[in-house]
Amino acid sequence: QVQLVESGGGLVQAGGSLRLSCAASGRTFSAYAMGWFRQAPGKERVFVAGINWSGVSTYYADSVKGRFTISRDNAKNTLYLQMNSLKTEDTAIYFCAVARAPLRPRIGVGEDEYAYWGQGTQVTVSS
Repeated sequence: QVQLVESGGGLVQAGGSLRLSCAASGRTFSAYAMGWFRQAPGKERVFVAGINWSGVSTYYADSVKGRFTISRDNAKNTLYLQMNSLKTEDTAIYFCAVARAPLRPRIGVGEDEYAYWGQGTQVTVSS
């Protein structure tokens, strides 16, 4: 059974940092792009950051560019999101996801381009 488990969320003051992890099991996803999405209360789930299968290429939503860094360790089948300079508007449930198709040259930003999802981890940024 494929499983993605996020960890590292919590409560942090504005300006602080958190590092999220996503541990995958059941399959190896080294040939697939992976991404982070988030959903704030009352809002739709939106793309945050993505990384291609090799880890060489990354793409970020404008709202987090320069503050967040996505990375992966294919040997560990694990995805990371380093979040710095956190703002109250970053408060959301953060989900990791694995792309549907392998070895694609571009990183998808739509939910329908991802096949597997974790349960999410809560990030709360206080003022």
